[in-house]
Amino acid sequence: MITRDAAFELLKKHNKELFHIQHAITVEEVMKWFAYKLNYSDNAEHWGIVGLLHDIDFEEYPDEHCFKAPELLKAGGIDDDIIHSVCSHGYGITVGCGKTIDVEPTHEMEKVLFAVDELTGLIGAAALMRPSKSTKDMELKSLKKKYKSKGFAAGCSREVIERGADQLGWNLNQLLELTLQAMSECEDEINAKMKVA
Repeated sequence: MITRDAAFELLKKHNKELFHIQHAITVEEVMKWFAYKLNYSDNAEHWGIVGLLHDIDFEEYPDEHCFKAPELLKAGGIDDDIIHSVCSHGYGITVGCGKTIDVEPTHEMEKVLFAVDELTGLIGAAALMRPSKSTKDMELKSLKKKYKSKGFAAGCSREVIERGADQLGWNLNQLLELTLQAMSECEDEINAKMKVA
């Protein structure tokens, strides 16, 4: 399996915007958190790398998101199982080249990625609205209020988040609470990794 350092270099080869790099690192850390939470601790690094690389093609090929990823990942020496997982987060959502991604999330890891990708963006946007700019002092009720406001972080699809919760067999509250907890507990590590990005 590719090392985290090599995966990060591959990410930076195709992503220059700090916003995209921060999102990748955030999803990486949240995925690792969930690996430990859901008793996949032996595979936490793998979960993290999938999170880190999930949007590998988005900056350069926004109209072919998840369609270009296999080519970029294969060129970077990435295994087929990671490629499958990366593509699965666009299942039924990403449309490009006149087609829709049909790689279904099957493993629990892939379902978590599908569920938290958009949600981490929404939680991050909610944190920026706070005086502290942090998730550490954010309460679930505050997040739920932002979530219900259709105009807030409108680019973060509530439909996709709810579909992700359904795929995991969780209710929405459970997904919101766990992802907020993950981001809060990972915030220092995310900030530390961004300083050397």
